Amino acid sequence: MRKLLVAGIAIVLILHCSQIVSAQNKYQGFGGANRPFHAAFFQALKWRSIGPFQGGRSVVAIGLPNNPMVYYFGSTGGGLWKTEDGGWSWQNTSDGFFQSGSVGAIAIAASDPNVLYVGMGEHAVRGVMTSSGDGVYKSTDGGKTWEHTGLVQSEHIAEICIHPQNPDWVYVAVQGALYKNCKERGIYQSQDGGKTWKNILFINPSSGATDLCIDPQNPRVLYAAMWDHQRSPWYIRSGGEGSGLYKSTDAGETWQKLSNGLPESMGKAGICISPVNSERLYAVIEAKNGGVYRSDDAGETWQQVNKDRQTFARAWYFNEIVPDPKNQEIVYVLNIPLLKSMDGGRTFSNIANPHADQHDLWINPNNPQNMILANDGGACISYNGGKSWTSQNNQPTGQFYRLTTDNSFPYQIYSAQQDYGAMGIPSRVSGSDVLGNNWYQVAGGESAFLALDPNNPESVYGTNYQGNISAWHRPSETSKDIMAYPEIALATHPRDLKYRFNWNAPLVVSPQNPKILYHGAQKILKTENGGINWVPISPDLTRNDTEHQGDGGGPFLNEGAGAENYNTISYIAPSPHKEGVLWVGTDDGRVHLTRNGGETWEDRTPKGLPESLINSIEVSPHDPATVYVVACRFRFGDKHPYVYRSRDYGRSWEKIISGFGLNDFVRVVREDPGQKDILYAGTESSFFMSINGGEYWHPFQLNMPVCPITDLKIHQNDLIASTAGRGIWILDDIACFHHTKAIVGKTGITLSPPHEAYRYASEQNEDPTLASSPSNLAEGMIISFILPEEMDSLALEIHNAKGQVVRRYTSWVDTMHVNTNAALGQPTLPAQKGLNRLVWDLRRSMLPGIPELFIMGDLRGSMVPPGDYTIVLCGPTDTIKAVAKVLANPKVPGTQEEFELQSINLQEMETTIREMHKTISNRREWRNWLDGLLILYENSAEHEDMLKTARDIIAKINSWEEGLTQPAQQGTQDAIVFKHGLHSELLDLKTRTDAIDPRLTQGTTDRFNDIRKIWYRKKPANEAINQAMLSFMSSFKEKEMAPLFAPPTNTY
Repeated sequence: MRKLLVAGIAIVLILHCSQIVSAQNKYQGFGGANRPFHAAFFQALKWRSIGPFQGGRSVVAIGLPNNPMVYYFGSTGGGLWKTEDGGWSWQNTSDGFFQSGSVGAIAIAASDPNVLYVGMGEHAVRGVMTSSGDGVYKSTDGGKTWEHTGLVQSEHIAEICIHPQNPDWVYVAVQGALYKNCKERGIYQSQDGGKTWKNILFINPSSGATDLCIDPQNPRVLYAAMWDHQRSPWYIRSGGEGSGLYKSTDAGETWQKLSNGLPESMGKAGICISPVNSERLYAVIEAKNGGVYRSDDAGETWQQVNKDRQTFARAWYFNEIVPDPKNQEIVYVLNIPLLKSMDGGRTFSNIANPHADQHDLWINPNNPQNMILANDGGACISYNGGKSWTSQNNQPTGQFYRLTTDNSFPYQIYSAQQDYGAMGIPSRVSGSDVLGNNWYQVAGGESAFLALDPNNPESVYGTNYQGNISAWHRPSETSKDIMAYPEIALATHPRDLKYRFNWNAPLVVSPQNPKILYHGAQKILKTENGGINWVPISPDLTRNDTEHQGDGGGPFLNEGAGAENYNTISYIAPSPHKEGVLWVGTDDGRVHLTRNGGETWEDRTPKGLPESLINSIEVSPHDPATVYVVACRFRFGDKHPYVYRSRDYGRSWEKIISGFGLNDFVRVVREDPGQKDILYAGTESSFFMSINGGEYWHPFQLNMPVCPITDLKIHQNDLIASTAGRGIWILDDIACFHHTKAIVGKTGITLSPPHEAYRYASEQNEDPTLASSPSNLAEGMIISFILPEEMDSLALEIHNAKGQVVRRYTSWVDTMHVNTNAALGQPTLPAQKGLNRLVWDLRRSMLPGIPELFIMGDLRGSMVPPGDYTIVLCGPTDTIKAVAKVLANPKVPGTQEEFELQSINLQEMETTIREMHKTISNRREWRNWLDGLLILYENSAEHEDMLKTARDIIAKINSWEEGLTQPAQQGTQDAIVFKHGLHSELLDLKTRTDAIDPRLTQGTTDRFNDIRKIWYRKKPANEAINQAMLSFMSSFKEKEMAPLFAPPTNTY
């Protein structure tokens, strides 16, 4: 009954669509005065990750001793990842459970490998690209599900140890807050699986636990490394009176500080126990006399066995030491290289691996040849003691800075990945996935801003730390240094430099004149000749506090790479409305404006804004006087959001933070060029949206994983996001947001005008509501519409300029298009409450198949030619239309006349295919019916004459079908075994003709003419079958024979 009802509704809708009548809709709107934006209505939107699949930093990795195929690693921003195939592929196992993305520690219970604890907040605490965490998560099913188990204020966790016999007894080394003193530091213990925690070792508010190990032979014995440290925007203090090594022999109830033979004053340290001999300990220590220390009496006394600086250089970032599980003389130290000693730490040699900067090494206790390494390039596995490693180019965990785009087709995205460098990537590709070979290196380094002429991206300009800047020439793939004042600058006091540059020094191109580049030091530098000459056009726009421009680290080792450079320009925003209007922000909280190309500057810092990093400035694309400023104070220990709006060129400001989380600081705000007052914001963990100019912000995460969003860019109706830990993502075609205000409180269906679509060679889309792959854009046009409630009967038609229907989708299952092989069936139109999305693949309607026959060919309709089209959405009571445009691929030759000629040719082929398939199907139906009749009357002498006639007709049908089909083919492998039928030949010809390049070949024309001739020669025999069947049916009725089932209702 329901099928009949739906069928009836379908007939009504067909008439309804063709008439295109409008009517009042009965449905209620989704908006309301108290909630003008309903995020749940837009869940059909999906971000897609375009990678790159080259790993970002990881500081922890671990494996299962009894299963050398299973491993986990923690990303610094991208969550927890697991492989079950030895590193061939990795899957995220924390999405949907973790509320922060940076992983600092992982532990697996030796007594139960299904029990895991994960500590959040990385322990290699950089001044940039380091995120804090929210405590400990626990899994009891091998990482399938997780629960939060406390220590929410811990921020950075360095290590977790589990009692070898009791998975509920767990210790956590809490490193603590990075930028301020806090009480949540030290060693914590839980004896009930994380339900409750007790701080069992606390030194002072500035000293956290940076390492922890448990004696596997006597789990009452623990060793801990405490680290007195703190960061400011301009300095990393690594060391103080709270640093030291500690030992407990009573499961953490009491602790003894170890000192005999150790440095009196130290910074960061790592400590380990040899599993072979509990008396043998190793430590790597940052100190004036730093290096590797060893104890052979369980920590009572120590001796320094190695003073090589490479064992403890840049200790705040490294200082990890790992023992071999079978040989007490073998020990590994992790620094820039992976170091191995085979003589008890006296000498070390380098072990080559895929990436520099090593942070963690797990060695299989059952097989020391098996290990997993975590470094700045992700995680990699070795099965031969480090002689070879698995690839890291399968981990989409990169940390990216800023976004730039061009106007190529497809448009290119440019960004810089921490620890890798600057690169470009197409926003979509013609293959099935955006892969590593689609990325290419450009100018600049790992911390780059990138700038270019969007209409002629022949040259790409990119920055690097310490003011380095280069120009990359696309045709020659060569780079040229164009630094304003070349000097090494590393380890030089910033106050002594001619120009002080931010680690992420801004570089932008003028929107009005792409020959003009602006570069930020403490002054604005300008070039009009590609960096051959740079001219300062501003005074020092920072606070210029020289006390904050000295050493970047201490007290034992300086840090002079450039991340601690302070009093620098951090952001430049040229106005899109007028040349010479520039907004500038600094890393110490100043905002300046020039409206005359730098001749004069005005301080437009929001009143009351404390010292902070100006991380982004957005000039409204709709109003030159409106500007949005985002300030970050996390480097001062303040994670509150700071977003300001001015509507009068910065003379007055409003703080617009309603809706943001209290400690989820904002990094970037952008306004949609397509609709005034629609804003997007990226925070330390989330994505937000506002439809009223920032008066209120709505969480709008969709499928974006929890991770820091570092930049946003709206380009060609797409929203692009860079993240610190999960690469780059695209939310395709956000035009549906442009009508959000109009549909608030409105009843009925809303159809968004679709963005223009290009005919583009990409893989077939398997689901018309999604991307063709997790990384690539589906081929075709995205059509978005909002329904006030779920509907059973909905239809969507695409009409060409002549008003002809070229494609039709319905919300009920289409049974007219039979699919008997891998070719796709007719997609079903989504009709859920809220936003629905359909990707029209720019093709005509599906071709019918042939029941119970394998078809070697593509049943999709052919591509439509470039031109104007109308989208018609038909509901139960109303019809809505929207104009759409299909464009040719600008890289493909072809005139409009050639596209039209191709289309005519293809439609003629499709008409022939439909006729052929319907006729074959009908003949097969008759044959099946006659076969049933023969079975029913098999032994009936009375009807022998009728049965003989039936056999004759079956023989005629078989003879007629011979050459049209190939029943012997059962699958694709049979393509080289059996000759193909005429219908397969025609399908193959259609596919060859249906190319992005529309120009018809003579061979195509000749072949189609020949196929039609063969088909036409079959028509007399087909007509003879018709006449025979009509005669047979007349006799059949006269004799009143009863069939097994009703005969077919028509003939062809």
